[in-house]
Amino acid sequence: MIKLPLGLTFDDVLLVPQESDVRPSTVNIETKLTKRLTIKIPLLSAAMDTVTEDTMAIALARAGGIGILHRNCTTGEQIKMVSHVKKCRLIVGAAVGPHDIDRAKALDRAGVDVIALDAAHIHKPSIVSEAEKLKKLIKAELIIGNIATAAAARAFLKIADALKVGVGPGAICTTRVVAGVGVPQLTAIMEVAKIARLKKIPVIADGGIRYSGDITKAIAAGADSVMLGSLLAGADEAPGRIVTISGKKFKRFRGMGSLGVMNIGKSSDRYAQEGQKKYVPEGIEALTTYKGPVNEIIFQMLGGLRAGMGYVGAKNISELQKRGKFIRITEAGRAESHPHSIIIEKQAPNYAPR
Repeated sequence: MIKLPLGLTFDDVLLVPQESDVRPSTVNIETKLTKRLTIKIPLLSAAMDTVTEDTMAIALARAGGIGILHRNCTTGEQIKMVSHVKKCRLIVGAAVGPHDIDRAKALDRAGVDVIALDAAHIHKPSIVSEAEKLKKLIKAELIIGNIATAAAARAFLKIADALKVGVGPGAICTTRVVAGVGVPQLTAIMEVAKIARLKKIPVIADGGIRYSGDITKAIAAGADSVMLGSLLAGADEAPGRIVTISGKKFKRFRGMGSLGVMNIGKSSDRYAQEGQKKYVPEGIEALTTYKGPVNEIIFQMLGGLRAGMGYVGAKNISELQKRGKFIRITEAGRAESHPHSIIIEKQAPNYAPR
């Protein structure tokens, strides 16, 4: 009988509390974004057309993180967004297709700080070759993703300034059910991080973050920062349109593998479907609850992270990675972790039922 490896995600584990005098208010959450760049908070906004344009990128950078501008637009439009952020003297990143060297060079000339080489599955010999060429042509730091295995991390070890992890964990991603492929996110982070550490390459966990505790778990597993999509899509600063249904506000949110995005034709190469007349989507189009200013979301996410660091006894991100000890839990343990046997009377700002 074949023994299959076990894949774990955030809901499968908890961090074990440890002896600690660390106060959450005193922890240092500064982290390495790339080999050369440091950010004050370990948060990136996702390169999605309903999450990050210049308004979101400015807000994230002012908070101490960074926004990665989506590429579902012309090169000129993307450069214009970069210029708006740089006028505020802030850092910004931009996504480019796996073979779009011309766009990357143009963004580099425009002063972008980080270029994210962006594909759903980037572990391909042809892309490794393109990444090597691109790295020699730009001054900006190069984030490479997405990957989910140690082998993929090894392939880019001499090229990447940061590695982005996540194949299929996103809230609006359907890759795992459409293609049947992926690695549960906690395991993927651990697999990539153990290789990335060999060259001190920072790791970005992209996808699957639903609660602030998931951020704590991702970093304890080896990530240096996390990329948020669905958690930010309901913010004022996200470009998605507001929709009111029965008096309740929502914002439109869609995956970059959804038909709506792929039909525009700017990101079909992300899913290796460029040039096709008909697409097989790997994402959906949805509504997410309107949440107000993004600063309020960031405050709650970082508050949860700080609390987790206090429980673990970690004064900084590096200590969280070293001190974090996981325990696997059962379905009963998972149910016990959430509010239960009650009716929620008033919604908390940092919790929604699963």
